[in-house]
Amino acid sequence: MRELLSDLEADGPIDPVERAKVLSRRTLPKRFYKEVSVGAAEEGGHLVLLDGRPVKTAGRKTLTVPQLALAEAVAGEWAAQETLIDPMTMPLTRIANVAIDAVALRLGEVADDVAAYAGNDLLCYRADTPQSLVSRQETAWRPVLDWAESRFSGRFVLAEGIMPVRQDPVLIGRVRESLEGMAALRLAALHVATTLTGSGLLALALEDGLLPAEAVWAAAHVDEDWNVEQWGGDAEAEKVRALCKRDFDAAALILAETARG
Repeated sequence: MRELLSDLEADGPIDPVERAKVLSRRTLPKRFYKEVSVGAAEEGGHLVLLDGRPVKTAGRKTLTVPQLALAEAVAGEWAAQETLIDPMTMPLTRIANVAIDAVALRLGEVADDVAAYAGNDLLCYRADTPQSLVSRQETAWRPVLDWAESRFSGRFVLAEGIMPVRQDPVLIGRVRESLEGMAALRLAALHVATTLTGSGLLALALEDGLLPAEAVWAAAHVDEDWNVEQWGGDAEAEKVRALCKRDFDAAALILAETARG
């Protein structure tokens, strides 16, 4: 069977924004299959089948996901392709592909990156003025900080402005420890949520089920939305945000489904 999504290298960037830039420069393959279905994998989990043959990752591994609902969602992405196969419209497939080919081999590195975001987290950098923005940040972010401080037994240092603050390394170590043993697909989705929100704590709150996906996305864009209200939006920025939201929603779906075991 021909290589599928051959433009997703196992050692390529995990960040979906960087991935989108790479994919936008590639020649798209033509759709060559008629039917899309799902099936059970012999070793456990579920497959996506194209004309009865399992989808393969760029690393020539069988694309397998643990939940039937996820397999059906991935299959939906393949069924939605028309003349060409456009990976930018297939966020679930891309995350699963990278989880199998890359994250599974780099679990420690990916977990370190999530913890590093928490050590320099969006939620810890606050505006000092105007009061409307200060209040909006506090309303959106304080519940997540309170939850994180309780879960990881420590206090996060807050700062006004852009000057960096150093968080307690013991506290960040506890964040890192919480990621040990996480399955590659779940960790890949968590990393996507982290990079797209700019916050390890928001991503962990999503992973934990503290907040629904829409609330997490809104919290990540408090500053941006406030600025749009003051000075108006930008069409290109709105387009980029919509693309990022699509990947975020895919990550959120993976986190929700894999939480169910």
